[in-house]
Amino acid sequence: MEFQRSHRVGEQIQKEISALLVKGLKDPRVGFVTITAVEVSGDLRHARIYFTALGEEKVRQETLRGLTSAIPFLRRELGKRLRLRLVPELTFQFDTSLEYGNRIESLLRDLNSGGDDAQGDPEDDQ
Repeated sequence: MEFQRSHRVGEQIQKEISALLVKGLKDPRVGFVTITAVEVSGDLRHARIYFTALGEEKVRQETLRGLTSAIPFLRRELGKRLRLRLVPELTFQFDTSLEYGNRIESLLRDLNSGGDDAQGDPEDDQ
């Protein structure tokens, strides 16, 4: 039962943080950010928020700094919007799973296109 509650709270935090980033956050370091997932601990005291941002590593680091500096504001707003006894401690982490998935897809595509050329057409051998 705790897992279901932490999962529901995580989904709600994801919705609220996404809305706050679009409407309420004025930090210029935080550009186009997508919240991909939120993991909440079983006791609801800690929430790890995974995000993606467009741009190179330097831009991502600036985005992370901007999000980290906005944590007090975000926690205060979550406290107003969610009915929780305690608002979880927030930590932001860049989500590398999308890049990893894209890399694997690219490798598979290259493998398939290279494999077709190497096999050739069986009718050409006759």
